[in-house]
Amino acid sequence: MDTRAGAGASPAGRPGRPARQHSQPVAAFDFDGTLSRRDSLLPFLVFVRGPATTARALVAESPRFARVILGRASRDEAKEALLVRLLSGAGLQPLSESGRAFGERLVTRGLRPGMRRRLDWHRQAGHMVVIVSASPALYLEAAGRRLGVDAVLATELEVGNDGRLTGRLAGPNCRGAEKAKRLRAWLAGSGHEPSAQLWAYGDSRGDAEMLALADVAIWVGWRRRFPRHPAQGGH
Repeated sequence: MDTRAGAGASPAGRPGRPARQHSQPVAAFDFDGTLSRRDSLLPFLVFVRGPATTARALVAESPRFARVILGRASRDEAKEALLVRLLSGAGLQPLSESGRAFGERLVTRGLRPGMRRRLDWHRQAGHMVVIVSASPALYLEAAGRRLGVDAVLATELEVGNDGRLTGRLAGPNCRGAEKAKRLRAWLAGSGHEPSAQLWAYGDSRGDAEMLALADVAIWVGWRRRFPRHPAQGGH
């Protein structure tokens, strides 16, 4: 039994195909703060649980988040603790429906216009496009389908045998080194040759390892300009 919320849908609507070797360029995008204007997890929690309930959970977990800021607690554990408070016991089917609605709303209202154009540029150039994010696949897969990407690699949420979320993560948080690990595995599984050109876009230190893999690594920010050609890119 698959115990991940959204598991099996990571190709973002593309049917499974046998792996084959090819050198088609790939563009990997972080989501929060890169494609989107801001973080998406907290707005999602407000969307499904309401502002009052979400605020109470944040207050209850505020000592833990303070320890994270001071470097005395794990960021991943703090994230999971908040999710347990807000999503534990939620039925997978209704929450998935809410996730689809929220993901579609993100694409309609929450993206950086310039980054949306950049993603579309890659698609029009015939590149494969993948979103790699620490946010939940529960709603990012819907966003990915709307954007027409080839895959979504994101944090999975654990589902119990009763079909309800536990609030815990199903596997590692897709951040930092885990992003690079997941992207490498996807590239190998989709049959890409080692010589295939890789573009990567990110905005925070949680994207550093993924950008380090890229032939063209782009830190997204108001001062950043996109290279017109791979030769103008950097690491």
